[in-house]
Amino acid sequence: MYVAYACPWAHRTLMTRAIKGLEDVISVTAVHPIWQKTRPDDQDDSHKGWVFGYPPKEGEGGWTNTNGLGGPFPSAYPNNDPDPLSTKAKSIRELYEKAGDKDGKYSVPVLWDKKTNTVVSNESAEIIRMLNSEFNAFAKYPELDLAPTELEESMKERDELIYPNLNNGVYRCGFAKTQSAYDKAITDLTKTFDQVEDILKTQRYITGDRVTLSDIRLFVTLLRFDEVYVVYFKTNTRRVRDSPVLLNYCREIYQMPGVKSTVNMEQIKTHYYSSHPTLNAFSIIPRGMGDQYLQLLEEPHNRDTL
Repeated sequence: MYVAYACPWAHRTLMTRAIKGLEDVISVTAVHPIWQKTRPDDQDDSHKGWVFGYPPKEGEGGWTNTNGLGGPFPSAYPNNDPDPLSTKAKSIRELYEKAGDKDGKYSVPVLWDKKTNTVVSNESAEIIRMLNSEFNAFAKYPELDLAPTELEESMKERDELIYPNLNNGVYRCGFAKTQSAYDKAITDLTKTFDQVEDILKTQRYITGDRVTLSDIRLFVTLLRFDEVYVVYFKTNTRRVRDSPVLLNYCREIYQMPGVKSTVNMEQIKTHYYSSHPTLNAFSIIPRGMGDQYLQLLEEPHNRDTL
């Protein structure tokens, strides 16, 4: 799988891979957190996106954002690697093009077939379902079903609430171009934040008493909420750390076996604050709580009493 630690959609796949125990079966390569021009030598090509990190070169001054400002940032953060496969791509765009896909949505995650050198899927909702069921013969925890048939309707209902108003709602707020568009988005987000909080006051997980893919989809947004979205996307009507219910819920998910290793707050913050020059021209990364926020998630929870 090709992923970015920063991207919440890619993070879903990393979490599912870890929770199912597929780390020894499906390899992972993480791209650099800061978007760059994918054809830097072509002045007429304006695409900016995910590229692979590489060891620093002698005399190199470090990276900037795509407008040449900010930084300098290292050419690779811990766990960023060049493309390890025979494609030797410099960017995710090159991977797609090698697979014959030149439509322009060069996104992560990408589930890649090493034998045929092509894309299996780049849709996170599809990939997490594949990881849940299609690799059980090789999984450490094949008995764990994150999409049980009896909860399908409940999962669909929750996903239809959470996706437009929280998962995508933060982006609707952050990239709104009019006050009215922002006002609509923040109203929807705040209402849904409160609804989710009310649901989780009385049940352990978002669909009931079993963890599902819907919890993974919710967690990746809540994880980024205080340190990124509240500041960067102006979602400051609520904070997770002000909600004992949601903070406690996040603690349980974070402390599940394998999940902590999928969380890289440094790369999350570096990506968001450095990859959209229109929102943050000089790529200044707010300090926030830093490691202290993750320490909050390490504290004991009592979700098992529900």
